[in-house]
Amino acid sequence: MILDNIEELNIDKEFLKKCEEFKKILQHWGKIHNLSAELEDIKIENNIYDSIYVLKFIKSYTSVADIGTGAGYPGLILAMARPNIKFYLIEPRAKRVAFLNFVKNSLKLENVEILCNRVEYVKDIKVELITSRAVTNTALLLNLTKNISDENTSYLFYKGSMLESELEEAKIYNYKIIKKDEKRNYLYINKGAK
Repeated sequence: MILDNIEELNIDKEFLKKCEEFKKILQHWGKIHNLSAELEDIKIENNIYDSIYVLKFIKSYTSVADIGTGAGYPGLILAMARPNIKFYLIEPRAKRVAFLNFVKNSLKLENVEILCNRVEYVKDIKVELITSRAVTNTALLLNLTKNISDENTSYLFYKGSMLESELEEAKIYNYKIIKKDEKRNYLYINKGAK
């Protein structure tokens, strides 16, 4: 299993058990509800590793909002890895929200709250870190999340090869790009972390 070499991420064995259960649930639900095109073991494991790779470099936060969580990447996986952090999974599609709630209840993820809404309509929370994977471009994400952020909120966006042009459009300057491989860049805008 690709996740066997994750000691450097400070993740316990309970996380690996939860990953196995998550994989089974996703494969079952995915076939019925078309949640993800990637249902093979190795592809799910790659997506899990992609989700938690950021634990190598992000700082500590007490609250995180994941925008467009979909089949669970990255927010649900990060919540499994960090049970002491409050996670808000914001997903507008009811079918995916039902799946996320099923996983939350099956794995007893008490640190997770799932909001069935578009992020621009969420107003009752403020978080320290906002994450998103493959939702929209950086400038639009920053704009859409202004209701749940403040001057200390940091951002972690899982990006592909179009990142450079997005940065020019977004006009942001205080950021770091962490390159995992030729297909994955992590855009980390670190403001108020401890």
